[in-house]
Amino acid sequence: MRLALLQFNPTVGDLAGNAARLAAHIAAARDKWQADLVVFPELSLCGYPPEDLLLRRGFLDAAERTLRDLAGAATGIAAVVGTPWRESTALYNSAAWLAGGEIRGLYHKHCLPNYAVFDERRYFTAGHAPLVVPCADLRVGVIVCEDGWFAAPAKLARGAGAELLVAPNASPYARGKYAERLAVMQKRVADNGIPIAYCNQVGGQDELVFDGRSFLLDRDGRVAHRAGHCHEAWVIAESTAGGSWQVLAPEAAAITGDEMDEAEEVEAVLELALRDYLGKNGFSDVVIGLSGGIDSALTAALAVKTLGAGRVHGVFMPMAATSKLSAELTAELAGLLGIACETIPLAASLDMVQGALAPALGELGDSVPAQNLKARLRGLVLMAWSNARGALLLATGNKSELATGYCTLYGDMCGGFAPLKDLLKTAVYRQASCINRVSPMIPRGIIERPPTAELAPDQFDEQALLPYARLDPILERYVEQDQSLAEVIAGGFTEAEVRKVARLVAVNEYKRRQAPPGPRISSRAFGRDRRYPITSGWRTDLDSHR
Repeated sequence: MRLALLQFNPTVGDLAGNAARLAAHIAAARDKWQADLVVFPELSLCGYPPEDLLLRRGFLDAAERTLRDLAGAATGIAAVVGTPWRESTALYNSAAWLAGGEIRGLYHKHCLPNYAVFDERRYFTAGHAPLVVPCADLRVGVIVCEDGWFAAPAKLARGAGAELLVAPNASPYARGKYAERLAVMQKRVADNGIPIAYCNQVGGQDELVFDGRSFLLDRDGRVAHRAGHCHEAWVIAESTAGGSWQVLAPEAAAITGDEMDEAEEVEAVLELALRDYLGKNGFSDVVIGLSGGIDSALTAALAVKTLGAGRVHGVFMPMAATSKLSAELTAELAGLLGIACETIPLAASLDMVQGALAPALGELGDSVPAQNLKARLRGLVLMAWSNARGALLLATGNKSELATGYCTLYGDMCGGFAPLKDLLKTAVYRQASCINRVSPMIPRGIIERPPTAELAPDQFDEQALLPYARLDPILERYVEQDQSLAEVIAGGFTEAEVRKVARLVAVNEYKRRQAPPGPRISSRAFGRDRRYPITSGWRTDLDSHR
């Protein structure tokens, strides 16, 4: 049997657009590749995750009509297409087997994930029956995404006569996730002694990024082929009754290990997230407040790599506390990136606002309210620029700042998308070094200078927080790994350090709720992954440890 597999990049909710592209791909698999079967990812018809669109009757009606129309494209070839499917009062996460211009079979996903970023039990009913269909000279079984993480669905398909498993997936990226997927699917091969074709979605969808990296496993668990990272890709292969694969396209089928290190992998994820967020929401250009610091520099460099210099616009907004070095480094950065950068001085505007406030608030000096006022004035200017020019404002904050509240609501947190939202500050520096490997995009002076918000004279981040080399490992343990304070302290940190960080995390949930979306990189990102109440009397883990 000849299999065509496409890691497809859908747009959530665009039923007509997705279906038109799927129909074209079905035709290509049949006419160009002479495939017997083409497999697309989980919920490929509507995109994953459709969230509360699934609660709208009109959307489900349109999805069913669109699927029936799409089935007409499946002539001379079979196609597996992910779709929501309603039967009576139940809604299923399904894989439709299309052939002969009809819907010939439906597999309803058995295992519905309800953890981390997944919320499928809110919408779907679990299926129970296998789907095994003869195709060419093989009997093909279907499982969907989470089904592969449990033994029963694959064993059920094998018991129904499956000689090959195809597994449509919408598995979002997190560091180390590919290795987890591979290990789990190799376990399914070992359990059942049949090969697997794993087809994963690709593309950015709000906070989630789907990295693709679909793969084929022989019956002995060997990786016969792995598709590319963070781009749409075909895999064309012959599956034999003996359980092996002969990969026909792409021509280079050998797997020698990971071609990218983690920083390169993350860079591709960030670029895909930014490209799709803009493209799928109808934006062409971005604007970034440049400060001469590492966060805005990395954000600008990623934007230039993703969109091109002509679509990236910088704004530099000096005030009294802004150093000459910041102006010089911002100009150097703009020159290296080839972007236009406007300077909008704000010292006079700040004086005017402070003067208006003085009768009510008195002289603010360099107090926290004064610093926040400066940040908010910059946010005001950037939002006005964005509104006037139609460019999306990119927020430049990182995960360390969001975790500890070292950021200003309606100031540096302004923006429609935050590319660095799930990168700790130390990871920001790693990504900056990575992006400079091929050619310098970020000046060395920016990478080497101590981080500072420059909202007060001689102000440095680590005076208010901890050295990032200490802060970030604490955040990684406490936020990303959910360790208790005692466990974090046992990892080599002082009680004072850990208590300080934990309190900052606890009292700044209200800021994180108002932050713009940004791509998920870790397995515990702020937003969909980590949902704590803003109003909470629970402080036991902060107060009880002695």
